[in-house]
Amino acid sequence: MALEEGARSSLLRFRHQLEQDIKPSYLMDHMISDGVLSVDEEEKIRTLATRKDQAVALLDLLLRKDNRTYISFYNSLVKETYDDLATLLHEYLPRLSPGATKNASDGCTPYVQTVLSEGGVPQRPVVFVSRPELVNQIREKLYRLQKEPGWVTVFGMAGSGKSVLAAEAVRDHSLIEECFPGGIHWLSIGQLDKPDLLVKIQALCFRLEQGLDSQSLHRPPNSLDEAKERLRYLMLRRYPRSLLILDDIWDSMVLKTFDIHARILLTTRNRSLTDSVGGAKYEVEVESGLDEKKGLEILALYTDNKPHGLPKEARSIVRECKGSPLVMSLIGALLKEKPNRWCYYLRQLQQKQFKRIRKSSSYDYDALDQAMAASIEVLPPEHQELYKDLTVLEKDIKIPAKVLSVLWDLEPEEVEDILEEFVNKSLLYVDINHKPYLYYLHDLQTVMCAVSSRSFCL
Repeated sequence: MALEEGARSSLLRFRHQLEQDIKPSYLMDHMISDGVLSVDEEEKIRTLATRKDQAVALLDLLLRKDNRTYISFYNSLVKETYDDLATLLHEYLPRLSPGATKNASDGCTPYVQTVLSEGGVPQRPVVFVSRPELVNQIREKLYRLQKEPGWVTVFGMAGSGKSVLAAEAVRDHSLIEECFPGGIHWLSIGQLDKPDLLVKIQALCFRLEQGLDSQSLHRPPNSLDEAKERLRYLMLRRYPRSLLILDDIWDSMVLKTFDIHARILLTTRNRSLTDSVGGAKYEVEVESGLDEKKGLEILALYTDNKPHGLPKEARSIVRECKGSPLVMSLIGALLKEKPNRWCYYLRQLQQKQFKRIRKSSSYDYDALDQAMAASIEVLPPEHQELYKDLTVLEKDIKIPAKVLSVLWDLEPEEVEDILEEFVNKSLLYVDINHKPYLYYLHDLQTVMCAVSSRSFCL
């Protein structure tokens, strides 16, 4: 919604007084917290040479924003005790209608918060940076489930932020209201055997039945087949047009249990899992890591700094982290407690001392070597040995399958099948624009090979 004319006029009328007095850096912190100003916008203003230049730029930006931004700016003036300036703007405060909060910049209205909380969707991590391009890709695919059931697969390597992106994608009022009025239901899976999977589905069925009248409550299902049928009934009859999110799926057998003609979003390291189920299928690959600016933003948030105030080692640490949200979160959490160890942790990254990069975090793994090893351990033993041989590849060097056919002494067709498995499990990249296909390691996949090779040497 555009800025109301009265609010716009007040900014123009009192612009000179605002530009003379305000310190934008103080006000912008509050506005970022309110979600009306982005970190990138703040950085552009902060880089200006003088306080006056910053104030001029902030007022120019406010005039291009909406009513929520005006209200946030007014509240920031109050919080920073600019009482006289706040009084000038008070008369022209826009009145937001109850439905106007649907236009919140992040879409996370009280309605959304309630739906996600009831469905067990994780909250944002304490340290969170936005990745709007990927979030919008996931939302675009979810909108395709509006008319018919199907699968949206978010896949990528360990620590790429798949779960956080999945949760962020459904943190949107319009998406829920238009596509999933039956609710959003989150189930964390991981590497489970059948008894543990049954317990997970029993808990989900219990949660779903709690929202119904007491006569609908049943004893827990006693088998996976019974659990599948119970879940099918609940999703189709009692929670139509709802979304089931399956986080961290590893096994096609597990996925078949949820082949119930429902709308499902899943996160996985293995893009080929949905080959085993029916229905419409859409994919989003989380391939690229965070860029330098967002990497610095993570370190700044953990260490209570501004990106421009970080030590010189910060940029080197971000480069060594290869854009991985997991690695930067582990490093950031360590630096929060030991702020004098920038050089030490940079050295550990450079020397690939992954066991020393260990810290409890919002991710499933507390250390980089654990996350990497988990991807490799699901391979058949003979393929683990072959993957170790990929340490001969340098970063971004692309080779055809016939080179590895010589290295492994295997038929080219067998090599292609093995490489396809590595690609599907986010352990290798393939360039399909070249014939024959070219295969290569990229960034953290080189680290995976190093972890694999080292584990075989122990």
